[in-house]
Amino acid sequence: MRIYTHPALEDVVLERLFDALSDPVRLEIVRELAKVREASCAALEGGRPKSTMSHHFRILREAGLVRTDVMGTTHHNSLRREELDARFPGLMAVILSQSS
Repeated sequence: MRIYTHPALEDVVLERLFDALSDPVRLEIVRELAKVREASCAALEGGRPKSTMSHHFRILREAGLVRTDVMGTTHHNSLRREELDARFPGLMAVILSQSS
């Protein structure tokens, strides 16, 4: 079973967040996770190859935006909204309120 590491809240920096969100697919993933709270990679793939989605989730995870937990063979992803709101008050509300 794979265990993912996630950056500590104090290690999350704006530059990495903005870099991760600069890709439209990753921004779409974050917005969708904000709506559904948790989803598997497959539920959000939208016809994209599994390897592409894996790459996008890795970037989001390393930036500190997403948490990935493994349950059996499924990878459950969730937005670290509460943690990010504590570190950068109001930032996620602005990002999520912008139209695509």
